[in-house]
Amino acid sequence: MRIAVAGATGNIGALTIAALEAGGHEVVRIARSLGVDLTTGEGLRSALAGVDAVVDATNAPPADEAETVAFFGAATRNLLAAEAEAGVRHHVLLSIVGIHRVPGNAHYAGKREQERLVEAGPVPWTIVPVTQFHDFAGMVAGWTERDGVATIAPLLVQPIAPEDVADVLAEIAAGRPQGRYADVAGPEPQDLVDMARRTFEARGREIRLVPTWSGLFGPEMAGEVLLPGEGARIAPTTFDEWLAKSA
Repeated sequence: MRIAVAGATGNIGALTIAALEAGGHEVVRIARSLGVDLTTGEGLRSALAGVDAVVDATNAPPADEAETVAFFGAATRNLLAAEAEAGVRHHVLLSIVGIHRVPGNAHYAGKREQERLVEAGPVPWTIVPVTQFHDFAGMVAGWTERDGVATIAPLLVQPIAPEDVADVLAEIAAGRPQGRYADVAGPEPQDLVDMARRTFEARGREIRLVPTWSGLFGPEMAGEVLLPGEGARIAPTTFDEWLAKSA
């Protein structure tokens, strides 16, 4: 199959491309740095010529809620319109578990807009809700780190290896549209603070972590809000396995 990956230069996009190519598929890379701009539509028509399916693994730059919704909205509308014109038969959207249970988060609002447009759009679709990645804890602690101290929300998550996410996306893209797919998660629930501590230890760094509800992650995300629902698809790689490999 000829499959396009939007967000091709991002981590998940690059891993998905590798998984697709390992499966014998021809991959079209879509990214602004490669001459295809989703927010304007520039380059989309030629990029999607002959494409059977599209995986949307794009991300939005940090912004407030209105700007994030506008970014995801413009990119998704342009992508779906170009897909319909090109005769693309399957649109696969990478989404996030729990976004419909968390108000006030700008990124989640943007992802909800993406889902809404895909569901109402002209191209048969599969939406794949995925839990946070194994590198999530270290990343968010890194956002706030100052002089060896970082704040981090005490979230309960069930993280998944990015490579496992890519394998699932590649598998789904090569198949028929399925509508809203089951939640996809890693094998074990984890405390985000403990994940961050173990991540920094594995990297040989001493960071004092201060658990707090602030910034992007408020108490509305506490408890089981971010955990997968019943019937979830469980990926194989544990956090410890991923950490040992990445370290």
